[in-house]
Amino acid sequence: MLRLVRENPGWGYRRVHGELATLGIKAALSTVWEILEQEGLDPAPQRASTTWADFLRSQADALLACDFIETVTLNGQRQYILAVIEHAGRHIRVLGTTLTRPLAG
Repeated sequence: MLRLVRENPGWGYRRVHGELATLGIKAALSTVWEILEQEGLDPAPQRASTTWADFLRSQADALLACDFIETVTLNGQRQYILAVIEHAGRHIRVLGTTLTRPLAG
């Protein structure tokens, strides 16, 4: 329990209680509170606000960004491209393209 709190200083006693339950460790909420208090750890710490950059770093594996691009090819055809970037690996995937007739000119 103490290791969980030291490694995750923003967690309060309720979150620690939930994590312990997930691990199969049964303890009352009040017991978690008392142990943290006895060890000099704040059972309900003030939550620091997360910056946008920290959020993106922590969620990079799950984030995708999409872009719809319009371009004109060398032979005058207009091409529409749908692309996705995977933030974690910075891989760009082209999901599809559509060509239209050449521009009049």
